[in-house]
Amino acid sequence: MDGAVLGPGEGRARYTARGSVMFFKALAAEDGGDLSLMERTLPPGGRRPPAHRHTACTEAYFVLEGTVSVRLGDEEVSAGPEGFVLVPRGAPHTFGNAGVETARLLVIHAPALDAYFAALHDLWSGGRVPTPEEEMALMASFGMERV
Repeated sequence: MDGAVLGPGEGRARYTARGSVMFFKALAAEDGGDLSLMERTLPPGGRRPPAHRHTACTEAYFVLEGTVSVRLGDEEVSAGPEGFVLVPRGAPHTFGNAGVETARLLVIHAPALDAYFAALHDLWSGGRVPTPEEEMALMASFGMERV
């Protein structure tokens, strides 16, 4: 059978950074790079990624649990369970969990961006919190620009 069928708790790769757990269900290697899909947990008050834009990727969030706050352009929005946010290629954004409970969401990147999250995991696993400059340098190497 082509494709993949995963059950609850199954995934292809698990990464952590900024206190967040990123559990990938679909990787670039499985679909020619068309998309990646992760189930992501965001701790309450966790560090947001620096505001940025993707030059070659669209991103989308579907909230499963909790509340995710998203800065999209000049607007700050909140999405609760079953809320959906589309971040078109080139749109400035950042996101986080301003709530008191862990948030859980599905994140889709098209084309796939799982290699970035593997590298982000390595950056955050070095025994110290990386500087914003180190994080932005990594982001830039994957087509993200600070805004």
